[in-house]
Amino acid sequence: MCKFKLLLASTLMLALNLAQAAPVGTVYTANERDSSISQVRLATGQTKTTALNIAPHNLQVTADDRWLLVVGMPAHAEHQAGAKSAGELQVFSTAALDKPAFSLPAGEHPAHVVTDLSGQRAFVSDSAANLLRVFDLAQRKPIGTVKTGSFPHGLRLSPDGKTLYVANMHGASVSVIDTATLKQTAQIAVGKAPVQVGFAPDGRQAYVSLSGENQLGIIDTQRQQLIGKVAVGRTPVQMYATADGRQVYVANQGSNTEPDDRVSVVDPQTLKVIATLTTGKGAHGVAISRDGAYVFVSNLEAGTFSVIDSASRSVLSSHKVGAGPNGISYQGSE
Repeated sequence: MCKFKLLLASTLMLALNLAQAAPVGTVYTANERDSSISQVRLATGQTKTTALNIAPHNLQVTADDRWLLVVGMPAHAEHQAGAKSAGELQVFSTAALDKPAFSLPAGEHPAHVVTDLSGQRAFVSDSAANLLRVFDLAQRKPIGTVKTGSFPHGLRLSPDGKTLYVANMHGASVSVIDTATLKQTAQIAVGKAPVQVGFAPDGRQAYVSLSGENQLGIIDTQRQQLIGKVAVGRTPVQMYATADGRQVYVANQGSNTEPDDRVSVVDPQTLKVIATLTTGKGAHGVAISRDGAYVFVSNLEAGTFSVIDSASRSVLSSHKVGAGPNGISYQGSE
């Protein structure tokens, strides 16, 4: 009887620990193929998908969890010869996703959006114009542009907030932008078709997905030089480092006809892949919880996102969202 009680107590304790370890918060995806955004409450699995008048490619929740920033092209633009369609930055309250609180024109081809540490400024890469567009969110207006390399796409802010790195897909380079002066201070040669960048938590290294080489590039941010490459899966897209800096999760999208469904986990010190996880077809976007415990990967062709436990490097669950989820962002609160 005592053994039974001990076994029962152990089982209950294990169940309790698992329940405590379950991810909480909210995940958002930009569903480009059906012009929508999805909001998923992790604790309950409750999903809300909202139709937009743009086809969103990327999004980000501000650090205070108050706003959701979304960029994309008009959902039903007529692509006539010589015609140009204006993309938008749409800003939603995370408490009210039915319609944006305000919208701002964001160029012919807005690709990605990030904010500064205060959440007062937004930076949007305009791939068609080879520009970084800068917006004052408090005043709800554009405040400047910065010239980049050819076809800027993914961008991320350094941990200290002083620098933006922008991946120039057609320029084989990463632009370094000073966020105080709004000037490009350098371009780092990296390799073929860089799509997105990321940073180590201490800011000493940056990472760049080289989709044309199936490799992850490692950048020394002090020297502003590429110092190594790691072979990953087919057509790597987005990546994110864990809070301890020991793992970088890289989503491998593959092609439309032959999508990849794997995430490569890279040790940035040894420059080796230490694990390969299967998520869903067309693994694309990557976000991470603020404590680094969970990684979220959008699966473009599967129409889902996956939840990964970074400690065990295991896929915990999958959630259905809209069609063609590209960008993905995490909100710590429910």
